Amino acid sequence: MSVVCNESVDLVVTSPPYPMIEMWDKIFSDQNPAISEELKAGNGNRVFELMNQELDKVWREVYRVLKTGGFACINVGDATRKIGDEFKLYSSHSRILEYCIKLGFSSLPGILWRKQTNVPNKFMGSGMLPAGAYVTLEHEHILILRKGNKCCFKSEEEKLWRKKSAFFWEERNLWFSDTWEDLKGARQKNIDKQIRERSGAYPFELAYRLINMFSLRQGTVLDPFLGTGTTMLAAMVAGRNSVGFEIDSDFAKQLSARFNEVVEFSNYLIENRIKNHLDFVKERSITHGVLSHINKVYGFPVMTSQEVEIEFSELNKIVEKNNEFEIEYKETPTMKFDETIIFKKKTKNR
Repeated sequence: MSVVCNESVDLVVTSPPYPMIEMWDKIFSDQNPAISEELKAGNGNRVFELMNQELDKVWREVYRVLKTGGFACINVGDATRKIGDEFKLYSSHSRILEYCIKLGFSSLPGILWRKQTNVPNKFMGSGMLPAGAYVTLEHEHILILRKGNKCCFKSEEEKLWRKKSAFFWEERNLWFSDTWEDLKGARQKNIDKQIRERSGAYPFELAYRLINMFSLRQGTVLDPFLGTGTTMLAAMVAGRNSVGFEIDSDFAKQLSARFNEVVEFSNYLIENRIKNHLDFVKERSITHGVLSHINKVYGFPVMTSQEVEIEFSELNKIVEKNNEFEIEYKETPTMKFDETIIFKKKTKNR
């Protein structure tokens, strides 16, 4: 990532290859052949450490390119595996967190992403006989790290973009929870099977939330493990600049295919966010009375004064040029609120 300047990135959203997950053994071994040798020798702990040392190189670069006050959101899953005669948990999230703190990152409250399955025989081990069964591993970790102290927005332009980048009150209540249970794993039906098997892509919504939570419109988002481009796609939809790196060239065609549909998908997502908000407004108005604030751009009610400047980036077109994707956004919002809808305060029974 030497082409990225020091302290030029506002946010990193990424998910690395998970150490000790068999599908990524070859990727790690290609970077360090000693990993393959230790696997053959059955030295699980050594393999785990060597794999993480490859990831450490990336975390050092992430720290370098992030601005002071910038965030790194790292989605990673732990692994259970039998190496030699020993079955055990390899805690990737704690190893990554420990190293990033040594780099100078501040650790903030993270998020547990629950990927629960309803398969009846999902437990591991010997069933009903103690103590040979193991707890199922149905969650991944989203580490939230900050470089330096809290970011300050001093200029009038920064303050304006911060207001435009706000999210709805009800979205805040959902997003800023330490457990996410409403997201499903990415199916990636439009991606080649062989590519899909080498990808651990998270759902679009996961990246989209994090980008909205921890960056401003027109900021720059980085994904050092680009894969099928979910982070970059979410950044486009959210009105952010983005840059990504991927060592597997086979992913390039998949990126182009996904981004060709981004305009229609983006505007659909914006419409859906507004629709969900209007549903919330209707229900809230019935139970608690008319909302006190009006969004200046769209004209619909909002809960707080911090939401009155919210403005979504509507995509107009996308152009690909030499592995770069140039996005053109509409100059002014076209989606309007139906002013004929009036929410009346609920009358109390007497």
